[in-house]
Amino acid sequence: MEYTYAHYEESAAALRRRIGEFRPRVLMILGSGLGFLGDLVEEPVAVPYGEIPHFPVSTAPGHQGRMVFGRLRGVEVAVMQGRTHHYEGYSYQAVAYGVRVARLLGAERLIVTNAAGCVNTAWRAGELMLITDHIKIFMESPLRGENLDQFGPRFPDSSHLYTPALGELARRKAGELGVTLREGVYMYFPGPQYETPAEVRFARLAGADAVGMSTAPEVIVAGHCGMEVLGFTLLSNMAAGILDQPLSEDEVLEAAGAAREHFSALVLACLEEM
Repeated sequence: MEYTYAHYEESAAALRRRIGEFRPRVLMILGSGLGFLGDLVEEPVAVPYGEIPHFPVSTAPGHQGRMVFGRLRGVEVAVMQGRTHHYEGYSYQAVAYGVRVARLLGAERLIVTNAAGCVNTAWRAGELMLITDHIKIFMESPLRGENLDQFGPRFPDSSHLYTPALGELARRKAGELGVTLREGVYMYFPGPQYETPAEVRFARLAGADAVGMSTAPEVIVAGHCGMEVLGFTLLSNMAAGILDQPLSEDEVLEAAGAAREHFSALVLACLEEM
């Protein structure tokens, strides 16, 4: 379906009835196996996606499928515990629907996380990557269709979708915490099948360091409506063809669990100064 501005307003109004005068400053979208940060929110108000008008419902493993409002490290947040994906049957507009709703509620910044396959052979599975840019080609844009001028212009600039100042904050915090933080380019593939070895070779030639099935649509919409963005990837596994073994979702969730401590420490340290 094609969403109108009225759809987003209706969703935001329904949430305001649940959260009252509370206004989130930061939206957090938590990917596969990383939703535990939402459980740390103080005085939470949790709203399942299915109870928000027009909101798509998560079906992917490891995604709780709810929005949690409250304070985290003293910052007013809206936390999406789990996201939706194009491979679940949703349009790209639907995949990024929550970003615009959060913007109407007051969010000005986005922290987005994902688990993805590592393409850079100099790195190791289990490490974290600061997303400095992304590649999303071949697939349609979440901005396709009638432009909603209330959010942004018809042809938005994409030079700095991932805000350089927030990237510098992440580098500084990683150094203070002693967390290894790679920096690189995330390449979007629609899934749900994992990438083939040939596609991974193509991604490497294109300049990608990691490949995954999320994030880019949400970030494009966040940039369109003027939000600053900080993105992190958990390099959950080496991408297809690098190691002589099949890929599985269990591997992704296991890596997310192993990275829980240093991942959460870095994200929370950044959040405190946002």
